Amino acid sequence: MPEGGDEVLLVTSSALLRAEVERIVAAAGAQVRVVADAVAAGRHWDSAAAVLVGSDIRELPPRRQSPAVLVGLDGEGDSLWHLAAVLGAERVAVLPDAAAWLADHLSRSRSPGPGGLILGVTGGCGGAGATTAAIWIAQAAAGLGIRVLLVDGDPWGGGLELALAAEENPGLRWPDLSGARGSIDPVQLADSLPVADGFSFLSWPASREQPVPVAAAAIAGVLDAARRGYELVVVDIGRGTEPIHSFAWDCDRIAVVVPAQLKAAVAAVRLLQEFPPVEAALLVRSKPDGALDGPMIAEAIGLPVQGRVPELRGVPAAMESGRLLELGKRRSVRHFAASVLDLLGDNVPSGELG
Repeated sequence: MPEGGDEVLLVTSSALLRAEVERIVAAAGAQVRVVADAVAAGRHWDSAAAVLVGSDIRELPPRRQSPAVLVGLDGEGDSLWHLAAVLGAERVAVLPDAAAWLADHLSRSRSPGPGGLILGVTGGCGGAGATTAAIWIAQAAAGLGIRVLLVDGDPWGGGLELALAAEENPGLRWPDLSGARGSIDPVQLADSLPVADGFSFLSWPASREQPVPVAAAAIAGVLDAARRGYELVVVDIGRGTEPIHSFAWDCDRIAVVVPAQLKAAVAAVRLLQEFPPVEAALLVRSKPDGALDGPMIAEAIGLPVQGRVPELRGVPAAMESGRLLELGKRRSVRHFAASVLDLLGDNVPSGELG
């Protein structure tokens, strides 16, 4: 931490959490101020270098910014992420597994360098086409000269590299990073990853073997390095609770791919309950004469429509044969990708894609 004695504020009445966090803050070279409740925290909230809120806290001081991190202990389960969504926390740290990540996060939070934007793409229901959409977005952004990383966030999806026909491309896959601890050098990460059609990708291997588990702290470290090493990180998030917790909470925006069907809309509403408190929008997959139009889907789900994923007849076959990138060069796909990149605001240029 830079000199100056700025404090990290920890709001908790748990002795166990206090002991864990005090050790971590000390490792980050900082000082910690501990207060037991939201009322006492209000006096120090705005002046703190970073605010950590314990999982025993259920409300925040009035008119205060959201805490940087919700901290909890291993064994608290899904309730941590639900509480983080209620409180508006930016990150979740499950201790002691995330101790190294939290120490590094605190060390950098005082003097953040320039970083890219992380866009999560997930399906509102099974078979929605989130992987296809994520690939096309990454491909289009790379075509604009943007430094892009495409991340496979679904260990049970069979390997994103299959859809890219890039199984033989040299570079690291997720199992190679399972032992990562603490801060990862963004340049070394970028140099070690495989490349397809101008963008880097990080995939689970396309094999029949059981996926090697990667700890949440290692995933957080990789995504943090990706943010610092790329202008845009596109994460293909799986629909299960575990990948949403592991990947969605590091996203700055989330795009939900939803077929124009009533059943898909209902499934998407349920999925939203697991989302972190970040900006989200819909990508509706439909034919021009679909039974449900964009406004109807938006009203049913409660999110705005950002774009329409084109219904191309050859997508399933292209996915199986690794020719998805060929379809990504079509005008309708480029127009779709431009609408998604508009969601990212001024962070990326998108005008030339239309």
